[in-house]
Amino acid sequence: MFPPLHDADPDGPVVLGGDLEPGTLLAAYRSGLFPMPIGRRRLGWWSPDPRGVIPVGPRAVAAGTALHVSRSLRRSLRRFTATVDADFEAVMRACGDPRRPHGWIDEKFVGAYTELHRRGWAHSVEVWEDDQLVGGVYGVSIGAFFAGESMFHRATDASKAALVHLTDRFAHVEHALFDVQWLTPHLASLGAVEIPRSEYLTRLASAVSRPVDPFS
Repeated sequence: MFPPLHDADPDGPVVLGGDLEPGTLLAAYRSGLFPMPIGRRRLGWWSPDPRGVIPVGPRAVAAGTALHVSRSLRRSLRRFTATVDADFEAVMRACGDPRRPHGWIDEKFVGAYTELHRRGWAHSVEVWEDDQLVGGVYGVSIGAFFAGESMFHRATDASKAALVHLTDRFAHVEHALFDVQWLTPHLASLGAVEIPRSEYLTRLASAVSRPVDPFS
């Protein structure tokens, strides 16, 4: 369905067109691709090189390279309550708020990923403060692989709290791979790193084949 990625464009879309049906999305993630629109009507499938990942799993924990939780963040965590899959669509719609810069999550994406969630392939972490949804993250999970799609916050450190809770679920999962697509300064400050696409694809193949479910 998708072309080989080893020599694909490292910066631009690898494929144009297609649909957001569950089978298409799952095949894309298993291949190392993810969708983002180009303009209002064109759908692009991307595979950046290098690829941003957050180190997770027993080896990352033992090596001290897992998500960096500062003292101030630890204090912030006490203010929040985290849940999993309590309101997937609300998290996704908050991530797609049109008032946010560079927003790209439209109704087609909301519908497609909500269906993936209904089928057990997409998950969310919600962060609450005084019964108010103040942060969250959502993404796609296949075996020991998680593709973080987007996150949001309405209170300081709320999105970071969501990531802490999410990565904790993979702390003991062997060969886990937590994909964040592109490395940003914000993610780098939390311990995310870049790896070559070739390494990413090797690790991806191992992760998606693992018979585990960190969200069960």
